[in-house]
Amino acid sequence: MRTAIYPGSFDPVTLGHWDIIQRAEKLVDRLIVAVLHNPEKSAAFSVEERVTMLTELVSPFENVKVTSFHGLLVDFAKQNHADCIIRGVRAFSDFEYEFQMALMNRKLAPDLETVFLMPKEKYSAVSSRFVREIGSMGGELKELVPEQLRERIVKRLATG
Repeated sequence: MRTAIYPGSFDPVTLGHWDIIQRAEKLVDRLIVAVLHNPEKSAAFSVEERVTMLTELVSPFENVKVTSFHGLLVDFAKQNHADCIIRGVRAFSDFEYEFQMALMNRKLAPDLETVFLMPKEKYSAVSSRFVREIGSMGGELKELVPEQLRERIVKRLATG
C-alpha cells in the first residue's frame, strides 16, 4: 500500500490546500493529511479545529485520514509507514524552501521521497497568511477557502 503524508499548518485550510489534497489522493492508496502542532506559532485556529475542518472536508474520500503531529516530519512518516511526502509548490520562492527541506528530509530518511504538486493556477497566490489578513479586515474569502468551511473561517477571522 502506497502511503503519502501531506503536512502543513492549514491555518486555515485554503482552496489551494484542498486542490492538492484532491489531486494527491488519486496518486496513492492512503493519504494522511497531517496538521503540524507548532507551539512556537500563534494560530488563528487550534490544532483540533484544523483537524476537525479538514476531516469534514475530506469525508468523501475513504483513503484520506486527517491527524496532527509534532516533532520531525520524517519520524511521523516512519511511524505511519509513509512512502512519500506531498508538498504544494505555488511559486519559485516556495520551491527553493521546499527543495532545501526535501534534501534535509532525504538526509534524515533516505527512503522517504518528496513529491511536489503545483496547484491550479487560480490558487497560485492563495496562502493561509493572505486568508488570515484578508479575513481579519472583513474581505471576501469566497475564492480563497472551501465553501463548506467559509462561514466558520470568516467568523473566526473577523472576531480575532
